[in-house]
Amino acid sequence: MELKLYGAPMSSCTARVMTCLHEKSVDFELVPVNLMTAEHKQPSFLAKNPFGQIPALEDNDLTLFESRAITSYVAEKFKETGTDLLRHKDLKEAALAKVWLEVESQQYHPPISAIVYQFFVAPMQGNSPDQAIIDANLAKLGQVLDVYESKLSSSKYLAGDFYSLADLHHLTYTYYFMKTPHASLINDRPHVKAWWEDISSRPAFKKVAEGMKLGEN
Repeated sequence: MELKLYGAPMSSCTARVMTCLHEKSVDFELVPVNLMTAEHKQPSFLAKNPFGQIPALEDNDLTLFESRAITSYVAEKFKETGTDLLRHKDLKEAALAKVWLEVESQQYHPPISAIVYQFFVAPMQGNSPDQAIIDANLAKLGQVLDVYESKLSSSKYLAGDFYSLADLHHLTYTYYFMKTPHASLINDRPHVKAWWEDISSRPAFKKVAEGMKLGEN
């Protein structure tokens, strides 16, 4: 039985998992979850994720939720196929990838997700973007990107001269962020810009980005 991924293509977290699956050349079935009708809050989906958030992954009798946990599982299970996203054959490289996985989730994700939410999700819910929230998180994101600029001046990717899950985890929220008026935070930092252009041009992500229409609304 092929993997079943429950989610929506425009969802950043669903798209993160889809990108990982494509990098590993894994066949999967995307089972659409209708967010507009709150399908993710219904008992049938809550049985897969009790927090009522997408995505969820089914692999035979195993059900997982939380996109970062899912990508780590996929990268581990299919480590012999596709891109080695966790650097299994080199302990040092694997450790560095894990460091930057933590940086993405703890330092990068909070401000960029808040900005993306204000620009794209709040209006869909009938609310106006909160400029104070945007400004505060732009300042935080800028500080994080200064660290990235320094790191990427000495290596092609975040963990070293190899593409890893740490880079992949940045893709989906950055994709939407680049559609805001503040893309200069990326573009004005030459090493960050080169890194972004590199990782966003990978075939696995380009395939997924075709379904990420939230930023066009």
